[in-house]
Amino acid sequence: MEILGYILAVLVGVSLGLIGSGGSILTVPILVYVMGVNPILATAYSLFIVGSTAFIGGIQSAIQKRADFKTVLIFGIPSIIAVYLTRMWLLPLIPSELFTIGSLVITKSIGIMVLFAIVMILASVSMIRPCIDCDKEDDAPLKYNYPMILLEGTLVGLLTGLVGAGGGFLIIPALVLLAHMPMKLAVGTSLFIIAAKSLIGFIGDLQGGQMIDWKLLGTFTGLAVIGIFIGIYLAKKISGEKLKKSFGWFVLVMGIYIFVKELFFPSAGGGH
Repeated sequence: MEILGYILAVLVGVSLGLIGSGGSILTVPILVYVMGVNPILATAYSLFIVGSTAFIGGIQSAIQKRADFKTVLIFGIPSIIAVYLTRMWLLPLIPSELFTIGSLVITKSIGIMVLFAIVMILASVSMIRPCIDCDKEDDAPLKYNYPMILLEGTLVGLLTGLVGAGGGFLIIPALVLLAHMPMKLAVGTSLFIIAAKSLIGFIGDLQGGQMIDWKLLGTFTGLAVIGIFIGIYLAKKISGEKLKKSFGWFVLVMGIYIFVKELFFPSAGGGH
């Protein structure tokens, strides 16, 4: 199972390199169901893995002039503050048992995985829906809707903190729609935002005293980084829109599976 988990780690990087998102959507379920990591710890590991991988991908995008650093700051700062505070203060405050439905006890771990499944299902919809501005490559100046970008940045940061998701699937549509940014520029820009807030969120975990398995984390991250280079290479060969749609269907199936498994078969596997 561990070997399968490490093979899938490469897929995490490929996903980030190809469509600038989906890394954490794959990372958390792989860590929980394949590697047997506790869900709360898996969200912390996911922040480090996705953050490090996205940073390497972001540098690659910047070299190709596919990143807008002004947007990284406007979107990134509120997002970083929200994710850090969520990991450091909000997550430890959540009780280990949330509530009971009949004989089913909803624990903090189950709650996080169910929230994660809902995020996956919503993300899949944004990936499956055709993107009108995705193939736009014009050089028109970017228009910034500051209040909306700041609000979206804060909300994405809060969500990232709770479920360990980098939020590329939320950031990219926001940049395309709110800043009227061409898709490829949005992907490169989102990688830097994901990297900054994920790594700072992980620092919040370290200060919260989480026990980290650095060997597992280092190996998984290294393989994901190899994957992002494969993804960036493949992105030149494959239509981004076609790829995004098929990935969206995969994420939808995974999200429904996690939702059903956690609520109806909570004891069957997963590092609870």
